[in-house]
Amino acid sequence: MAEKMDKDKALVVFQDKKIRRIWYNNEWFYSIVDIVQVLTDSPTPRQYWGKVKDREFIQLELSPIWVQLKLPAEDGKLRETDCANTKNIFRLVQSMPSKKAEPFKQWLAQVGYERVQEIENPELAQDRVKEYYELKGYPKDWIDKRIRGIAIRQELTDEWKGRGVIEEKDFAILTNEISKATFGKTVLEYKEFKGLKKKNQNLRDHMTDWELILTMVGEKATTDITTAKDAKGFDECKDSANEGGQIAANTRKELEQKTGKSIVSSGNFLGITKKHVRIVRNKKQQ
Repeated sequence: MAEKMDKDKALVVFQDKKIRRIWYNNEWFYSIVDIVQVLTDSPTPRQYWGKVKDREFIQLELSPIWVQLKLPAEDGKLRETDCANTKNIFRLVQSMPSKKAEPFKQWLAQVGYERVQEIENPELAQDRVKEYYELKGYPKDWIDKRIRGIAIRQELTDEWKGRGVIEEKDFAILTNEISKATFGKTVLEYKEFKGLKKKNQNLRDHMTDWELILTMVGEKATTDITTAKDAKGFDECKDSANEGGQIAANTRKELEQKTGKSIVSSGNFLGITKKHVRIVRNKKQQ
């Protein structure tokens, strides 16, 4: 059974339905409401889960097998969500009659096993992301740049975390600092410029080659400047982010002067992803 993973949003997909998850205490924890919706097709999965909780745990006075963890909600904000690890999800599945129970359990065992593999061999994670983009129809050269950009981004965020930046909103502000210095636009402004939806479309998945390259330059420069200055805390990291973005901006401006063309593009990859969806649908109908 095919499994696709969105590394930026921590989503996995079962039978075309998204399930949120988070890496917590060295294992995956999955959104119970998302799983309830997958298994039951209920129009009100939260109410359904509430009834299961009441029947299976509260009335019988059993200990909860879930924890509340912050996951991105539909409005883009992080909200407390009932989550359970793989072992306890299996237990919940047993309590919910569904034709999808068996294939779901097989899928769940597979995605959990693949995460263990990725920890032991990080290259596997990159291979799976690469396959994900190939299936969506992205060009090979673009995919190579996107994968490299993910690694550089991870190096930067790890550096920030080690220097006292831990809040999601602070990561967003620092990222905007680099983007605005590099391209003259915040991430949201850039998404609007490209005609992307705010919630479910990743800006980097719609960047051109040069946009990806300059994003990498800005983030790599920020990492190196942050390290060289031994920046501490949000304010000092923000200064380094601006300086890193300025280095990328200088490259952009020089290239634009030489070519007479703007690097900042309204182009996106919505066309190829829509084409991919049509191809998949046609294959299913055959």
